[in-house]
Amino acid sequence: MSATIDIQHFLPHRKPMLMVDLILELNKEKVKTTFEILPENIFVENGYFAEVGLIENAAQTCSSIVAQSYFDKADLENKDKKDVIGFISSIKTLKVYSLPKAGEKIETIATLIASFVTEMYTTCTMKCETFCGEDFLMECEINLFIKEKADEKGGSATR
Repeated sequence: MSATIDIQHFLPHRKPMLMVDLILELNKEKVKTTFEILPENIFVENGYFAEVGLIENAAQTCSSIVAQSYFDKADLENKDKKDVIGFISSIKTLKVYSLPKAGEKIETIATLIASFVTEMYTTCTMKCETFCGEDFLMECEINLFIKEKADEKGGSATR
């Protein structure tokens, strides 16, 4: 997919917990996102974006690879208003090399390593790398659990 996508259409996160601005590139195995770190961000400490912010950015980036299978490919604004939820089930590895400053823009690239898909949920293992310009900030391998949110009648939606 080559069009930039406003990730707010596809994640349940809202400010102050939204840590991705745009999806720059997305296919079944790779995603690239961008995020501008504003000084008022809840994870900015002493002028720097904290490690927990980098981890949340990575998780939100990674979730878009798996979450895309829950949405109609032609609906880039999620007009069907599907709601997908997910969480980090484990962090397998994490190395933080540097923290970006408030006001800087980071790019995060995630690659699907493995996934397990059922009618009710998906689990996956993702490799993720975050950069600020040429600076390599972080790398990690995380496991995510993702599913479509239950409908208002209490039932679970399926794909």
